[in-house]
This record gives sequence, structure tokens and C-alpha cells, in this order.
Amino acid sequence: RSLFEGALSDIGEAESTLTIHATGEGAEKSATKKVGIHGVEQAIAAVLEVVSGSGLPAFEAVGYRVVHPGAHMRGHQRVTPEVLAQLREAVPFAPLHDPEAIEIIEEMMRRFPNVPHIACFDTVFHETMPEEASVYALPAKVRAQGVKRYGFHGLSCESVVVQMRAAVEFDFPRSMLIAHLGSGCSVTACIDGKSVDTTMGLTPTGGVVMGTRPGDIDPGVVLFLLRREGASVDSVEAMLNQAAGLKALGGVNDMRELRKKEKTDRAARLAVNVFVRSLVKTVAGLAALYGPTAVVFTGGIGEHDARTRGAVAGGLWAFGTELDVVANESMSKGLRMISEEDSHVALYVVPAEEDLMIARHVVRMCRVSPPGGRESS
Repeated sequence: RSLFEGALSDIGEAESTLTIHATGEGAEKSATKKVGIHGVEQAIAAVLEVVSGSGLPAFEAVGYRVVHPGAHMRGHQRVTPEVLAQLREAVPFAPLHDPEAIEIIEEMMRRFPNVPHIACFDTVFHETMPEEASVYALPAKVRAQGVKRYGFHGLSCESVVVQMRAAVEFDFPRSMLIAHLGSGCSVTACIDGKSVDTTMGLTPTGGVVMGTRPGDIDPGVVLFLLRREGASVDSVEAMLNQAAGLKALGGVNDMRELRKKEKTDRAARLAVNVFVRSLVKTVAGLAALYGPTAVVFTGGIGEHDARTRGAVAGGLWAFGTELDVVANESMSKGLRMISEEDSHVALYVVPAEEDLMIARHVVRMCRVSPPGGRESS
């Protein structure tokens, strides 16, 4: 069960926002405050100040969301010196994500040296994909370096599957598509609750258009950019990960802001239209391949942007999808159906519960895994 939930946002900005609220019985502390946070050590200290103290349970384990395990590790891992070494080797696979995760792990291990530390990877859920869905049509010597489709947002997808299985008001869909839509976006096809295909690839940069990432583009675009005078791998990488996507087209990467401006601002309207088209094209393509009986929306945009959900539903008309407009516009929280009862493809909104999935994996691994052990996928 959850005792505290919250977030520390805008780290590195002039004002960071720390919001933590107590959810467990007897918990004493809650906080919402503006703080100046400019690094991992400060961030951890600010959070621990709220969730530590007399009368509160001592920490028995720490779990981490880590984007990429690299080419050699499979399954979630109990952190050891050997695992940390492999994480450092994996940095080239996710240079914008993994270094910070490693820094957080090292700082927390320094503060809590006598408890288990568990690294949970966004790729593990996709380890069930068949080879034809994960392999790239590249020379064998390239593939031998670990170049393949790994897939991401796995903890989110897994949380969706868990919630859908637990729902009593409908049968669990054998085939479903999960659209995780937030600052990062991906669509995953699941059969019997297991990943068989997904849009993100070697890195979280590919797939559908995202907040600051372009999604799938012609590889020749990257070569073209690298050949430009003054270009470097680092400059092109920074552009593709931090200055592309919705931000490049509409000026901001917040869908809420773009929706406010789309009627009067041509750039905002273009950004929204490109995003929606990319998403509809992807979902419809996967639907043609896997014949889903359900499409699930999750993530910040997926859970809160009714117009994006409506556009996807409209793009699936050929598959017999019927949107319940009233249910789609509802501000209700939690798992809910937003399609008509007789819709051939059911539509659902399900909250992403990545933190809860990490906690569950931590509990399970602490019960069954010796030091250095891993959880099988």
C-alpha cells in the first residue's frame, strides 16, 4: 500500500515544485512548496526531508526506474557493483536517461548502504516480443552489438495489464493496444497481456511524435544533419531529444498549452495535427496487424486529453470502433470505458501506475532473490 505519493518537478529551473501528500493511515507529513533544486543530491535530500522522521517506517528497500539495461542484462536487477558496472556500459544506449539514474542510485546507496536496491527497467516488459518484431534489418556485426528494438514504457504497460486483469466489470482483452501518451509516447501491442510489438526502438527517440522528440524519421535525415557544417553527434542528439517534436512545431511541448492556442495559432494547430496524425496512423497500423479487441489510453495526454482520444477513435472507424462521447469527455478518474457497449473495439482510459509496479517488483525480489539475483521476465 502507498504511504506517500508525489513528485519533484522542474529540477534545475529557478523554482522547482515539490508536492508530496500522505495516503496511509497515521502518516503525518504532506508538503507542497517551491524550492530551488539544482542537482540529484539536493533533490533526494528535499524528498527525504518529507518522508523521513520519527513515527514513520524505516526504509527497507529502494526501487528505481531505469530506462535502459544495455545489451546484456535481462530482467529487473538487484543492484550490485557488477550491475552498476553494466549500467555504466549501457549509457551509450540512453545517454540522456541512464547517467542521471546511475547518479541517483549511487547517492541513495550511500545514504542507505544496508538495504536492498532494485533497478527496474522499462525494457523488461518487452522481452517477450518475437524476434521479427525486435530485429533491425542491419548487418549481423551491428546486431551483435545489441542494436535491436528494446521498447520502453514497460512499467506503465505492465501496470495497465495488472489493472485490466483486476477489473471485474469486463473480460480481460486477449489482444489490446496500449497508447502511453505523455512527454514521451509509445504504442504497444499485447497478446494475453504480453508485449508482442511496440513503437519505440533502440532508444526512446523513435515511434510516434512526442513532446521534444520527433518519433520515426528517415535515417537519412540524421546523416544530412551530421554533414552540415559545425554539426556534431552531440549537437544532433541534443536536437533530436530536446528540441524536436511538438516543441519544434508549436513552440512548447505541453499539449495543454497547444490545445489552448490551436484555434488561433497556426503553429500550435500544426503541432497538434502532426501529433494526432502520427498517433492515428500508428494505432491503425498495429490494429490491422493484431486485430485488437481493446485500445487503452494512459499517460498524461492519454488520461486527460479527450480530443486526442476522440481522434484515435475516429481513425479506427474501419475496425468498428464506437466512441461514447459523454464518457470520453468525463473528468472521472481511475479505470473507465469510453466506448459504446456494442463497439467492436473497446476503448479504455487507465492510469499509469509505474511507481506502484516498481514497488511490487521490489517487494517480490526482496522476498525471493539473493544478493545479485534478478527477477525473471
